[in-house]
Amino acid sequence: MTSPQQGKQSDGSYSQAWRNFTKIVLPPTFGSVMRIKYFGRENFPDSGGVILASNHLSYLDILAASMLVHRVGRYPVFLAKSSLFDVPVLGPAMRRLGQLPVYRGQVDAGLVLRDAERLGLDGACVIFYPEGTATRDPNEWPMVAKTGVARLALGTGLPVVPVGVWGAQKIMPYGSYVPKVLPRKTVKIMAGPPVDLSEFADQPLSSQNLRAATDKIMSDVTALLGELRGEVPPAKPYHPAVERRKLRQELRKLPQDSTETGAPADASAEADSS
Repeated sequence: MTSPQQGKQSDGSYSQAWRNFTKIVLPPTFGSVMRIKYFGRENFPDSGGVILASNHLSYLDILAASMLVHRVGRYPVFLAKSSLFDVPVLGPAMRRLGQLPVYRGQVDAGLVLRDAERLGLDGACVIFYPEGTATRDPNEWPMVAKTGVARLALGTGLPVVPVGVWGAQKIMPYGSYVPKVLPRKTVKIMAGPPVDLSEFADQPLSSQNLRAATDKIMSDVTALLGELRGEVPPAKPYHPAVERRKLRQELRKLPQDSTETGAPADASAEADSS
């Protein structure tokens, strides 16, 4: 049975009038919120569909990415969580602009990839956040990504332009809905050369190949972020499930350690007070 949300599923169709309006109004509006420095615009193909794969730290990342796409003469199409399409004013506007809602946890969530595939093959620039949400890495590096971006790229042959973005989280940290616009802060965004996925050409879309292609895409994204930050990225991406498992194991050891030593944790404090 189709839910009300599914019934309103956007297919990427759009109003050209609305898009023309946003081209005039939104760039100066975004510019009043943040100062954006662009790098690597020459890495975008001159024409044809393209996937832009970016790291994700803030709700404002999409503004910086959209402005980058605008600067290269393209119009951005992005995948966003479905709840945003239920927000008054914002939701209807996003639908009229041809953006794509992702219905998390539903059987037909993969349908959005079919819409993105069709739009990409029609020449659209599709902004994709492979992590699926803002990173949970305490040090703000990309975490292990989902394989949807690789499925889209390998299934269509569309080039994947990796992008690193840094600074938007200082204006609006993830989870916050109130931007800190004063003083105006700088957001840096860098596009790299299309990711070389030639080794996966004509290969089956197996879980192993999708994971390997995704990791290669995210490796390029992370390297770009490292350049923007002036830091060396970690050797392995943060994995929330693995970190939670480690934390549970450490917590289970705590009672055992105090039992083995035969002394409570505050024994030294008691000794000092005696």
